[in-house]
Amino acid sequence: MGIDFNDLIFGKNDIRGKVGEDITPELYYNIGRAYAQYMEKKSGSSSAGKWVSVGYDARKHSPELSDALIKGLAQSGVNVYDMGLCPTPLGYFSEFNIPGLQAALIVTASHNPPEYNGIKMTYEKVILSESELAELREFTRSADFPESQTKGEYKKYDIISEYINTYLKDFKGAGKGLKIVTDSANATAGVVAPELYRKTGCEVIELYSEPDGDFPNHHPNPSDPETLEDLKAKTIETKADFGIAFDGDSDRIGIVDNKGASLAGDRLMMIFALDILSKTDRKTPAFVSEVKCSQLLYDTIEKNGGRAIMWKTGHGFIKSKMKEENALMAGEMSGHIFFKDRNFGYDDAIYAGCRFIEIVAGKKADNPDFSVSEFINSFPRTFTSEEVRIPCPDEHKYRIVRELQQEFTDKPEGFCSRIEKVITIDGVRLVFNDGFALIRASNTEPVFTLRFEAGSQENLLNYRSKMLEIVDNKLQKIKTAL
Repeated sequence: MGIDFNDLIFGKNDIRGKVGEDITPELYYNIGRAYAQYMEKKSGSSSAGKWVSVGYDARKHSPELSDALIKGLAQSGVNVYDMGLCPTPLGYFSEFNIPGLQAALIVTASHNPPEYNGIKMTYEKVILSESELAELREFTRSADFPESQTKGEYKKYDIISEYINTYLKDFKGAGKGLKIVTDSANATAGVVAPELYRKTGCEVIELYSEPDGDFPNHHPNPSDPETLEDLKAKTIETKADFGIAFDGDSDRIGIVDNKGASLAGDRLMMIFALDILSKTDRKTPAFVSEVKCSQLLYDTIEKNGGRAIMWKTGHGFIKSKMKEENALMAGEMSGHIFFKDRNFGYDDAIYAGCRFIEIVAGKKADNPDFSVSEFINSFPRTFTSEEVRIPCPDEHKYRIVRELQQEFTDKPEGFCSRIEKVITIDGVRLVFNDGFALIRASNTEPVFTLRFEAGSQENLLNYRSKMLEIVDNKLQKIKTAL
């Protein structure tokens, strides 16, 4: 007999919903059974005897949900390495480092509030796509699972020690002479990052390393400026070289400089891209980023011998495009950074921290007076907005975006500045001669995200106010119709 659940929890990149309403142990048990069925279809052979890894984040309900997921897998004959509480990137890492492993499943809702949970899934080192998640959803709904003759094996696995030891081969001594602050936000990074960074040679000052799924000190989302206040203060107080913040499952990074200024995701990507371009022998290497990023990022990569590719927001989309283009690096404004250069190509904030440590230490070795604030000051000045978030019900957000795409394409003069180009890769990016205005529907939440860039503060405010006015009119029409 099939089971009922909210279809919307199966999103574009992962599964996510509210615990008790959308997410239950029963559902996770069935997802485990369904995932075994999905593996069987993908491989063309029985899933019995195949190995997967399972980990979970710091949320209070994650251990119970992980247990239910593992029981569903084992009931179908799938063997499980239980990694326990660990960052999501360590799940991805497990696929490249545990022989014979075919998939990784991580119980997490990333940066969502404590009452949420979800699952990020891979198969054969690739994150499940939107269509594959839809297929898994239908397997789960039918609950028509073939019985396995034997139950799967179960083993605990110390992935944290393996991860630290692996990356020390590349980064041992790389942080010599640096003082840094880490803010793990009581999420998952605290069980890995401080120890690894100390072993690279850094002096590490820790904030909120102890996992606590209630996130008592602040929300684990470095994209939100308010969550960086403690990190900024501690970095200035201790005269540290910089600070590193992590999101709930440690696949997104935030950086603050020695003066407490936060480094935007696209600026951080520029630093990484320029470092790679200065060292690689690959001709015209590709770099992938998303529609929310500054035009300056794309122009800087092109001017320094790279090929810059704009693509959809979402770690699944970015990973797929990165693989398609054989890119050396990819990234998003939110702090997802994917390194194929010297790594495996997935988003890992802890690894990105190692790369940033290496770059800064190298600069300081050449010039003891070097400071991270010089990175920010060296970029051409543009005026950019923080990300604007506007609530919109899931059942309306994509329709409104489609309407805006059509309206702006049909009437490019219908904005406060003439639209030079309408980019519809992901949402609507209106390109002007000095910047852009973007609106897109979030992949994971019932909101629009908006971002703006301009050559002057006046134009930035004009773009922002005009787009907000247009969106507000759309939302008011919906309320009136209810």
